Amino acid sequence: MNVALPFLRMTGALSECSPSASLGNGAFGSGLDLTIFSCMCYVLKQRGQGLKVEYEEREGDPAVKTERWEPPDWRIQLAHIREMRRSRDAPVDHMGAETCYEPGAPAPVRRFQVLVSLMLSSQTRDEVTAAAMARLRAHGCTVDGILSTDHEALGRLLHPVGFWRTKAGYLRRTCLVLQQQFCGDIPDSVEGLVGLPGVGPKMAHLAMSIAWGRVSGIGVDTHVHRVSNRLGWLRTASRTAEQTRSALEDWLPRALWGEVNWLLVGFGQQKCRPLRPLCSECLNQSCCPSQG
Repeated sequence: MNVALPFLRMTGALSECSPSASLGNGAFGSGLDLTIFSCMCYVLKQRGQGLKVEYEEREGDPAVKTERWEPPDWRIQLAHIREMRRSRDAPVDHMGAETCYEPGAPAPVRRFQVLVSLMLSSQTRDEVTAAAMARLRAHGCTVDGILSTDHEALGRLLHPVGFWRTKAGYLRRTCLVLQQQFCGDIPDSVEGLVGLPGVGPKMAHLAMSIAWGRVSGIGVDTHVHRVSNRLGWLRTASRTAEQTRSALEDWLPRALWGEVNWLLVGFGQQKCRPLRPLCSECLNQSCCPSQG
């Protein structure tokens, strides 16, 4: 049964005590209110019954504010990274997925080539991915072109991409799905993209941004994952890329989601490297929690 308070609604077995009661002029506005409420809780506890407390909003009540966590120095750190990335000369800038498609090809083919480059890029350096994409484009990087290529020939085109045998199988199976279900184009949603063989969330979010021009989430690769942890951009250290993506999206303004991958990937390639990071050359050395 409910006991109505101005801000609280309580559900419990109070029918034998009182059909309803209104306590005070506010939520526990007086010592008497709190005493009555404590007695109710005691009675229910003795009976082995629970008490459910629910908050009700009333017109004119002030909104309850919850403080949103964010890293203390992230704006300064981001401004420094933008400055360090101003020259746009990292490998991702001229060999990333944004550069690995044929500009003059029909839109569905361009989108397909973006997806292929993202599928090949996992655990592979940009230089190797770009070279494989050049071979595929020369061979015919279309859904029909891949399906008409036997497995061994496709493997030779992909080698030495990381896990090239597995990726060759994923690519053929993906092409079959695209041909049968999407008329040779790629899905235009994250849900559709991650349903393709070999396509994970990072690839899906980047494909949405690059191929469809829509920001659906933050693409987190090994560089974004590493840099975010080092900069203290996560409330608690994360172990996986998906944990990092979720943590970043909790606080980073959505307007920045589209550029943060590009910024952090290039920064991770040039300065905040996995081994022997160039901390002495980094503008964030005085505000980086991992420095020193």
